[in-house]
Amino acid sequence: MTVAATEPLILVKREGALTHVTLNRPRAINALNIEMFQALREAFAEPGESTVFLLDGAGERGFCGGGDIKEIAQVADTRVLFRLEYSLDHEVHTSAVPVVAIMDGITMGGGIGLGGHAAYRVVTERSRLAMPEVRIGLMPDVGGHLLLARAPGRLGEYLAITAGELTPGDAIALGFADHYVPSERLETLREALAAGTDPESAIASVAEPAPESPLLQVREWFDEIADAALGDERGVVADPAGAALRLVTALEASTHEEARSIAKLIREMSPVSVAATLAQIARTRAESLDLAGVLEDDFRILPRFATLPNFAEGVRAQVIDKDRNPKWDPRTIEQLENADLAQILAPLDAGEDGLGLSRDA
Repeated sequence: MTVAATEPLILVKREGALTHVTLNRPRAINALNIEMFQALREAFAEPGESTVFLLDGAGERGFCGGGDIKEIAQVADTRVLFRLEYSLDHEVHTSAVPVVAIMDGITMGGGIGLGGHAAYRVVTERSRLAMPEVRIGLMPDVGGHLLLARAPGRLGEYLAITAGELTPGDAIALGFADHYVPSERLETLREALAAGTDPESAIASVAEPAPESPLLQVREWFDEIADAALGDERGVVADPAGAALRLVTALEASTHEEARSIAKLIREMSPVSVAATLAQIARTRAESLDLAGVLEDDFRILPRFATLPNFAEGVRAQVIDKDRNPKWDPRTIEQLENADLAQILAPLDAGEDGLGLSRDA
């Protein structure tokens, strides 16, 4: 009996001036696991004579659907996994050989960690970006709070606590991407990079003006409500439970129909995740954290989240049973206690180590 060869999870190909790195789990929308993190770190550590990396995903569905949730839920020590992932994200961001990330199609969670901090971030007409972690009892990680904190107005909070989706125009307007390239021109872009054309010129030769951003219109009503409810950033950090409750009740009390609909959507998310996410976006702004600082925060907090019953329940409801009816603990935002949130958001214990990342230059 002949056993079929297993396809490698990462494809690496040298083409002239280019090292082409492809995520290769198309059936799983290139969901990331420990083996892929290790292989990617090796690939980016060895550029050879290449002057640019091109990072993309195999298949027609998307660049990367995020981390392999089932693996995260089962791994014995999530700190091992998160250390690999977050260190990789930082290495892509700080790589001396620039990385051109093609976020074509679905790009979620861990996919944004890989592509959203690259030197050149490309979206296409098929791109759909999201950080939906609050839906499964986690919070946005992989440095996502940096992108969320820098988004215009309060759109970072809006996107994070609703598990919202970005169109290609939204992605560029909110700072998750830089360039819009029609998918039919991606091959032309690859050829130009391989021929030695510098990334800026190669992308400019195939790019088009960014499409409009529908999400920018949300600012017309959401910013005023969120500013009044959340107030000072340090106040949100000090009282995340109160901040979350003020925001959702203000949305419910609004005369704006969409605000009330959004409040209902937020109440479907994990209350702990919503409050912790608001606190981390606020902390990122208040402390002017760079990517290294945000990733250190992620490494401090996410392993704690991964041990909570809410994560297991979110995976059950969204991935395993797919009944879309998680039973959160606590069930409502009104039942949140800052003391419980403080245990998740607390500084590292004496015996815990961080990632040891250097501040971004």
